[in-house]
Amino acid sequence: MWFKNLTVYRFNKPFSVDTEALEKSLEDFTFSPCSSQDISKFGFSNALGKQGQTLVHSANDRHLICATKEEKILPSQVIKEALEEKVAQIEAEEDRKLAKKEKDSLKEEITITLLPRAFSRRSQIRALIIPEIEMILVDSSSAAKSEEFLALLRKAMGSLPIIPLSFKTPIETQLTDWVMTNSTPAPFEMQDEAEFKSDSDEGGIVRFKQQDLTEAEVLAHIEVGKQVHKLALHFSQSIAFLLQSDAGIKRLKFSEEFRAGNDEVGTEDPMARLDADFALMGSELIALMNSLVEVLGGLEESI
Repeated sequence: MWFKNLTVYRFNKPFSVDTEALEKSLEDFTFSPCSSQDISKFGFSNALGKQGQTLVHSANDRHLICATKEEKILPSQVIKEALEEKVAQIEAEEDRKLAKKEKDSLKEEITITLLPRAFSRRSQIRALIIPEIEMILVDSSSAAKSEEFLALLRKAMGSLPIIPLSFKTPIETQLTDWVMTNSTPAPFEMQDEAEFKSDSDEGGIVRFKQQDLTEAEVLAHIEVGKQVHKLALHFSQSIAFLLQSDAGIKRLKFSEEFRAGNDEVGTEDPMARLDADFALMGSELIALMNSLVEVLGGLEESI
């Protein structure tokens, strides 16, 4: 339930969707397990996992959706060894060298033969659609996986007018200024981790962990031209995270004190607790994104 990373996109056209319409759109793309000959399968699953019954979980016009991916694990070395053995056998029997096209065909046949015996692994990715702030927050640290998820959502909905989150002023410019002046704007507080990067190819990258970022040895890197591309921050004492210059938010962690806000709900009714946690998380993520947009100088104009 609690998101751990954010890859953020925003709508570049007015967007709204009700729960029933969204549920219906996703139904034709529901996840089903791999058959014996499938290499992978990807589709939407219950938003709240085993506790849920629907593909969409909504509250306060915020929509949580989830996709499950199953992939067959077929080590390349296993295929390579089987292929080499088969090629050697055929070349010996026919007294000739096989062409690349023939080897590629054999490789495909071997893969199909091995698939039924391959192990599989499953992974899930969730996203929060928030028309209120015109954003989609994908719980992933991978841009590629986020794009794969959104491609499936776009296919299900027919259209999805979104673009990656970007700001008027480069994020690294803002982060560098915060570190240089030791003046992180409220409600954010700078922590003890950062990554500095030079614009030149020869300049390199310097990473600091558990380091006072106001010390002279740290600031010296800014003085010679490096900029801050990653910075650990706290938001309102509720969320710790690492902000990146590409607008990615990594290692998102909600504080124990903040999560304890729903302790009175108890655990006797798992659905009630999940619903309460969803509402709590959604409200705080909205507050986080609104504050980031403000302190980073506003969003870049969409074309």
